[in-house]
Amino acid sequence: MAERSFKKEVEKLRLGAGAEFRGEGILAVAKALLQSGVSYVAGYQGAPISHLMDVLADANDILEELGVHFEQSASEAAAAAALAASVNYPLRGAVTFKSTVGTNVASDALANLASGGVLGGALIIVGEDYGEGSSIMQERSHAFAMKSQIWLLDPRPNLPSIVRAVEDGFDFSEATHTPVMLELRIRACHLRGRFVAKDNVRPKFTRKDAIENPARDASRIVLPPSTYLHEQEKIAERWPAAARFIQDRGLNEIFHASARDFGVILQGGMYNTVARGLQLLGLADVFGDTKIPLYVLNVTYPLVDEEVKRFCGGKRAVLVVEEGQPDFLEQNLHAILRKAELATRIHGKDLLPMAGEYTPSVVTGGLLKFVEKYGPELIDRARLPGLVKPLPLPPVQLDRHVQPRPPSFCTGCPERPIFTALKLVERELGPHHVSCDIGCHLFSILPPFNTGATTMGYGLGWAGAAALQSPDSRKRAIAFMGDGGFWHNGLTSGVGNAVFNRSDSVLVVVDNSYTAATGGQDLLSSRGANPLRTTRQSIADAVRGVGVRWIRTIDRTYDVGRMRDTLREALTTAERGPKVIVARSECALNRERREGPARRKAAGQGRRVVRQRFGVDAETCTGDHSCIRLSGCPSLTIAPNPDPLRSDPVAAVIESCIGCGLCGEAAHAAALCPSFYRVDTISNPSAWERFAWRLRQTVIGWLQR
Repeated sequence: MAERSFKKEVEKLRLGAGAEFRGEGILAVAKALLQSGVSYVAGYQGAPISHLMDVLADANDILEELGVHFEQSASEAAAAAALAASVNYPLRGAVTFKSTVGTNVASDALANLASGGVLGGALIIVGEDYGEGSSIMQERSHAFAMKSQIWLLDPRPNLPSIVRAVEDGFDFSEATHTPVMLELRIRACHLRGRFVAKDNVRPKFTRKDAIENPARDASRIVLPPSTYLHEQEKIAERWPAAARFIQDRGLNEIFHASARDFGVILQGGMYNTVARGLQLLGLADVFGDTKIPLYVLNVTYPLVDEEVKRFCGGKRAVLVVEEGQPDFLEQNLHAILRKAELATRIHGKDLLPMAGEYTPSVVTGGLLKFVEKYGPELIDRARLPGLVKPLPLPPVQLDRHVQPRPPSFCTGCPERPIFTALKLVERELGPHHVSCDIGCHLFSILPPFNTGATTMGYGLGWAGAAALQSPDSRKRAIAFMGDGGFWHNGLTSGVGNAVFNRSDSVLVVVDNSYTAATGGQDLLSSRGANPLRTTRQSIADAVRGVGVRWIRTIDRTYDVGRMRDTLREALTTAERGPKVIVARSECALNRERREGPARRKAAGQGRRVVRQRFGVDAETCTGDHSCIRLSGCPSLTIAPNPDPLRSDPVAAVIESCIGCGLCGEAAHAAALCPSFYRVDTISNPSAWERFAWRLRQTVIGWLQR
């Protein structure tokens, strides 16, 4: 159950030639795939392209009508390996995943694909997750494209350019027998716009044709001595073919080449930001008509020497707007111009930051420095925008005045009580080494839990603790892994590895029924029925199948006492060997997406609906706040103490409470104060409930008086 449904929007994918398509960037990519005659699409969800997977899942009927096979892959590696269908057959295939972590997982398959080359068009759509909005380490896809010689497209962020990049990407791949990577930044994925649609195209050569007429070319298989020939082919044939294709199709764009004797070379994905910066400096209008020459690299790898020399010839200097580090483009441009003995000076990371997201203020500041150096007469300093003016006062040290607000689990999250229980166990047994994993549970490293030492990758939580065991110690390392990470990589790299090496440590598999961190998509162990996929597979059975003998399953993680006791047992039992605790409770967000509409519909129809809420008796609360330190729930906060003789604030539950009961469970398990109470909120109560309520109010009022 994905966080967003595209059931209505996907009908736009049926639009034919001449119709105007309006919508989100991700939806436009799906339409472009169908217009290109794609035969199969695979992928793994992850920001910022999770919604592309959701669009394709919701459009499965349309895909089947066109003979397109769609697969939600077990991992990015599985998705990339599916492109093998394009090696020997004229089948167009596309895969999508988050970069760079997804590209890292897929690297083995992609490197082999790029070595042998392809016959049909192979397009890799990566969500470039770089900058302050990113959830991963700060790296770029460019390095991988260079390493394996995969052509890299970085189109201008508007729908016509993105659609053209998809369509040209397939042709580019087929013309050069090389896979092509299409890089989409977060804003490009979710911007809205319009373009003129074309008819969807059914593949002329079908998967049935390939299956019934198998073909093979041993020279395409990555095995010596073919691999040595592949490298020579890349340089002697594919690279020149790529340069010709880029120039013949005009994939890169040059605007106002002769307007000045200096200009800007930029990644296509940075075009909107650069155009806005020039507009703020009075050097362009709102439509992007600029007074400064621009060379827009919609293909950032490979660079075309002839185009670079043509743009830079006769110019004193160019500014390279290249987001991220290392400065691959800048170094490449230096090499091209120096070999051509052109004196054009190159600026880039000297005027712009080496690292960090290139926001409008950053880019505008760099453009200002560059233009003031080579065309100061173009700058009206009296009209400079505020974002590039020096601050009139020294900047305020915000950390002295604003309390940090670390991200945390959602309200009612079933993963929070697991770490509450761990804190209670560590009160008894002392601190333990905790190896983390990718997923929602990674929030446990932040306050109030402050647990976890490392995270090494998706599904690698238990493998991250492999070296930390010793026969001289009574303590055991603890590892966490989500159900998504378990099926992605953890079953083999974590569980299988621990069994094979007889690890005496503990793994907690956090099973919330979805790949919750990527948007709530289904997976093998999801408990709901999925008409297109196999679900309801047991994690405990899978663990048992690879040899784990000590297994405990908890079906309600909100039971803090049981969770605490199970963790204690795993950490203190005399039994040696790997130990696995499967902690199961449905993701609160997805449960609310499922139950909320039904509950509101029932209430609107006059049916009886009961919702639980919790509260704190301010008269009983002592202001100790242990409950907050053991829970961290966003609905649990503090309020002024009603007792005039005490100044400490008391605990309070606000309206966002969804009634998960963790605060009361924690208070009971930790032997805290009995100040929590539960309230049942009833919509459309029965006549008897109304009478009983009035009677209770009367009696309570009489006793109070």
